[in-house]
Amino acid sequence: MNGYTLHPLMAHAAAEAARIARGVRAEQLGGPTPCADFDTRTLVNHWVLYTSHGLERRARREPLPEDLVARDFTADLGWAGAYADQLDRAVAAWSDPAVWEGEVDLGGMTIPAASVAQMVIKELVLHGWDVARATGQQLVVDDELARLVLGVVEEHAETYRQYGGFATPVPVPATASSLDRALAASGRDPRWGRSAA
Repeated sequence: MNGYTLHPLMAHAAAEAARIARGVRAEQLGGPTPCADFDTRTLVNHWVLYTSHGLERRARREPLPEDLVARDFTADLGWAGAYADQLDRAVAAWSDPAVWEGEVDLGGMTIPAASVAQMVIKELVLHGWDVARATGQQLVVDDELARLVLGVVEEHAETYRQYGGFATPVPVPATASSLDRALAASGRDPRWGRSAA
């Protein structure tokens, strides 16, 4: 897929992430998430850093500054609005067709720009689901976006597992949706938090 087909899906994923962020309440930040090692605050900070600031920096071929990496975004009462604004800037940075050409340096490893964009779209959706479930919300994505995320997860699952990014796959029925299959392939239980939502 190229920028012409991927950019609208990036925008869709970013808009849904912004919506979910606005639904997070301060008292929920200490609660559990589907990511066993992260409470909601830690997960939100990771999500904000890589899917908005990181997404823009990847487009500009710039590293993430250390002050951003160390920042607790949730310490700002207006963090959700700031995240939405930063997502808008990041998506706008990828609106230039030239940004999708060439490669992006990820700490000494170069990856095609379109592949990097797909991986961040996957992060927007999977961590968007994590945050939604942790805070009693529902992630809403269309099947085209869910199929893209499923393809990215299936392509890179073993690499992510080697670095601790994904857990062991979770079995789901053959009739499961594309989103549930993507979640399960990444080691997430699609039923997590369903009864509490």
